[in-house]
Amino acid sequence: MLEEALSAGECVARQLAQDGERYAELGRKLRSTNFNTALTIARGSSDHAANYCAYLIMARLGRVVASLPMSLLTLYKSPLVTRDTLTIAISQSGQSPDVVEPTAYFRDGGATTVALVNDIGSPLAAAAEWAMPLHAGTERSVAATKSFITSLVASARLVAHWQNDAELKAGLEALPQALAEGARADWSAALEVLAPARNIMVVGRGISFPVALEAALKLKETSALQAEAFSGAEIKHGPMALIEDGYPLLIFATRGPAQASLLQLATEMRGRGARVLLAAPNDVAGRDLTLPVAASADLDAIVAVQAFYVMAAQLAAARGMDPDHPRHLSKVTRTN
Repeated sequence: MLEEALSAGECVARQLAQDGERYAELGRKLRSTNFNTALTIARGSSDHAANYCAYLIMARLGRVVASLPMSLLTLYKSPLVTRDTLTIAISQSGQSPDVVEPTAYFRDGGATTVALVNDIGSPLAAAAEWAMPLHAGTERSVAATKSFITSLVASARLVAHWQNDAELKAGLEALPQALAEGARADWSAALEVLAPARNIMVVGRGISFPVALEAALKLKETSALQAEAFSGAEIKHGPMALIEDGYPLLIFATRGPAQASLLQLATEMRGRGARVLLAAPNDVAGRDLTLPVAASADLDAIVAVQAFYVMAAQLAAARGMDPDHPRHLSKVTRTN
């Protein structure tokens, strides 16, 4: 896991060096097509990447995006309307039937179907009209790291070319260096808090919420730590009842409109006795963990998760666990 996480910058550089005209062609297609519905199709870490993709599309392009409950098609066989629909499926393996079947269903119905997939020879890649390879290479660790990061990058490339935004495109080109800096971030303070912990709340908001979701999943699967992700706006709607002296909170306060509320939340939770690990850029006073930044605030989530992954691999070792082979889990998950 650690080796693959550290290679993410190289994988991103490889992805950015390829398929440029294909993304430009896809961008032209998306700009020239009217969509009444936009859906993401994904599971697990890929669903967290889809959350990021959806947020970028809604924030930058004003299109409402929903996550498709795949069982509507795979189990309930619901007659969903496919006309004027865009679907974006994200997967490392491209093998799971409940990702492949809906993609094929929508394509057969005339929808525009995009797959961001690491295995370009997979059933998902064959099912989609537009198969865009992640170029993460073979990922041996059960815990996805470099494939998640390349999924985020592919999502941002899709949006940059759809919007035809030169600034975002330039920011993407600078990502490999930012990821290298993220891999060197010192998060040892988190190890001291989390190595003996039994549970944790992981918090983000806006563009950082997908990172909170992914971090909570990784803490569960690699360190057997009961971790739950919440939006900073949801903490007071019930989850705050869990807070007691020493309760750990990891807060991802990336740049952007949501940052101020997350910093305020960190202060409030400290006042309630929580052991807050505030991850924020180095210009934020009172931070516990330093978040690297990208050329664009919309790309900060990508380098934030790079810093987290290195710590997560170290935490698993500190807790006496093997992050490469989590119990009960396998690399390819097939669900219907």
